[in-house]
Amino acid sequence: MPVYQYLCPKCNLRFELKQNFSDESIATCPRCQNGARRLFSPVPIIFKGSGFYVTDNATKNGALDNIKKNKKADKDGDKETGK
Repeated sequence: MPVYQYLCPKCNLRFELKQNFSDESIATCPRCQNGARRLFSPVPIIFKGSGFYVTDNATKNGALDNIKKNKKADKDGDKETGK
């Protein structure tokens, strides 16, 4: 079950609750029993290692050269056919 952060607007208490995805986001503050609102925060994304771009592994197997040749051939073919 995911853990959600809540903030009480009355007493400014921050607290966490475990809730199912299907549960309502309505929560009660444990200190003052006021309604609390869910806080949203960005999810961090960490890219580790290589392989995220075409150019990362291109020098190892010549893939970048093949891509460039194919693009050039496509452009030359377009000129010949009048596209």
